[in-house]
Amino acid sequence: MNSTRPQGNQGNAPASTAMLRRVAFASTIGTAAEYYDFFVYGTAAVLVFGQKFFPASDPLIGTLAAFATYAVGFLARPLGGVVFGHFGDRVGRKKALIVTILIVGLGTFAIGLLPDYQTIGVWAPVALIVIRVLQGFGVGGEQAGAVLLTAEYAPPVRRGFFASLVQLGAPAGFLIPSGLFALLSATLTPAQLLDWGWRIPFLASALLVAVGLYIRLRTEESPIFATIQRTKAVASRPVVEVLKQFGPTIVKGVGAKLIEACTFAMYTMIVLAYGKAHGIAQGMLLQTVIVAVALELVTIPLAGALSDRIGRRATFIAGALWHVALAVPFFLAVDSGQRGAMQLVMILAISIGHSLCYAPQAALFPELFPARVRCSGIALIWQIGSLLGSGVLGLVAVKLIQVTHGNSLALILYVVVLGLVSAVSLFTLPETAPRRRGGDLHDWGGGATATNTAHDTAAAFASSSQSSPLARR
Repeated sequence: MNSTRPQGNQGNAPASTAMLRRVAFASTIGTAAEYYDFFVYGTAAVLVFGQKFFPASDPLIGTLAAFATYAVGFLARPLGGVVFGHFGDRVGRKKALIVTILIVGLGTFAIGLLPDYQTIGVWAPVALIVIRVLQGFGVGGEQAGAVLLTAEYAPPVRRGFFASLVQLGAPAGFLIPSGLFALLSATLTPAQLLDWGWRIPFLASALLVAVGLYIRLRTEESPIFATIQRTKAVASRPVVEVLKQFGPTIVKGVGAKLIEACTFAMYTMIVLAYGKAHGIAQGMLLQTVIVAVALELVTIPLAGALSDRIGRRATFIAGALWHVALAVPFFLAVDSGQRGAMQLVMILAISIGHSLCYAPQAALFPELFPARVRCSGIALIWQIGSLLGSGVLGLVAVKLIQVTHGNSLALILYVVVLGLVSAVSLFTLPETAPRRRGGDLHDWGGGATATNTAHDTAAAFASSSQSSPLARR
């Protein structure tokens, strides 16, 4: 065994295990804070922003304009991914994560203080768009850095499980603002919600961001990145290097992400606009979505553990094809307006389908790239895929609702085509799960030292988790 340990893993093995748990928790809380900021806008865009910032004679046009501003945030995400991917590969994963949480958190708080169209006219939507661009820039660097920091601490054979814990930030970040809006809708009159109630979830984000920032400041840098720094193996232009060497991999990764990105936006936010076009009660739809997303807090780690066992590709492809098979039943159930039917399809689509797609990404995308350009590679896949899937195609989905007057056929074809594109893209990618490959696709140490450290950490964690049900999956 190499006697020299990378910084951040010094000490005995149990200390490394404790830091792994702290990093996973910090990444999850921080990601929840940032997704809270993004989803609170998405919910408000459907419920109130069309009237507050984009007044129009047709409420659906106002909703479309509000969602277009939501999509604008995605335009800045690839740029944020490039900048913070470079920053993460050059300066460190932890430092990038501290900056991103501040950018997004302050932006959300500012929206809560923003005057509406009636008060300052056209400057209200202009200011909203500027803030959304800044938030998109910050979120662009968040997810890549968060999953990477956890993945680089995790033992290889359980990397899928530990990295998937970071993905819990998305459902948690969705549930908190959705729950707040549901509570406000139940306790306030529509006039009160429209007048001042919608501001409460935006202002409340300051607390979650403060907690996330505090926890992140107490974590240590990735031991793998510390090794790269010490051996002076840091890439001088990581984005350029990863594009030259792994361009086709990035394209396939973006294609793989499309179904997950588009369906989560579809099933959690766009469905509210679809329901509005069909006269379905917003409160009932929102409550149904909340229940389905809440179950993801359980199913995402299970799907992550499954990806360690049967492989990232098999798990992800199963999720993509699940969405294809469920497209028709989903919209038939929503069209029926029956709570029980909607509850069932939401659980099947989100709790199972989305989890099977979302959980394995956290390990699959990092495992596609070597350590020196890993942060940049993940950021490009994640943010270009999010821009296309949730941003551009999400806007297309809302437009389809408008031009077809709420006809579900176009949306069904939309989901089916994207599901097949993602399944084909995944099939062309290599399997990366170490248990399925018999080892990692790329060196996860930047040298033998960090590789030994990873094995030490794996052994330490294995000894402390024999009693865990997930450990026996």
